[in-house]
Amino acid sequence: MLMPKKVKYRKRQRGKMKGNAQKGNYIAFGTYGLKAMESGWITSRQIEATRIAITRHIKRGGKVWIRIFPDKPVTKKPAETRMGKGKGSPEYWVAVVKPGRIMFELDGVPFELAKEAMRLASHKLPIKTKFVHKES
Repeated sequence: MLMPKKVKYRKRQRGKMKGNAQKGNYIAFGTYGLKAMESGWITSRQIEATRIAITRHIKRGGKVWIRIFPDKPVTKKPAETRMGKGKGSPEYWVAVVKPGRIMFELDGVPFELAKEAMRLASHKLPIKTKFVHKES
C-alpha cells in the first residue's frame, strides 16, 4: 500500500473538494491517461487495485505511471464507542482528486489495448473517469 514515510501532523481535517484540478491536469509522461471527471477520495487500496488491473491487462508490457499519491490520513473511531474523547486514530490514507486530474498514465502499448486496460482500471475507482490520449 502507498503511504507517506513521515508526516508533519498525524491527523488532518477533512477539507473541501470544490473546483477543478490546478495541477496534474495534462498528460506529462505517457501517451494515454485516465482522467478524473468528478472529485473524491481515492484510497491507497484502490490505487493499488487499479495499478494491478492495468499491468495485468497489458501483460507487463509498456510503462505505467501513477500520478496521485495518498498523503491524507483518514481517522475512524472504534465501533460502539461513545461520542467525545477526541478524534479517532488514523485508519487509512487517501489521495484527494479533483475533476481534470490525470491519475494514471500508460505508454508503449497499442491504442485498443490501452483503452481496454484503462476501462478495467476505471471499474476499481469510486469516481467517474475518462480515457484520454496525447494529441501528437
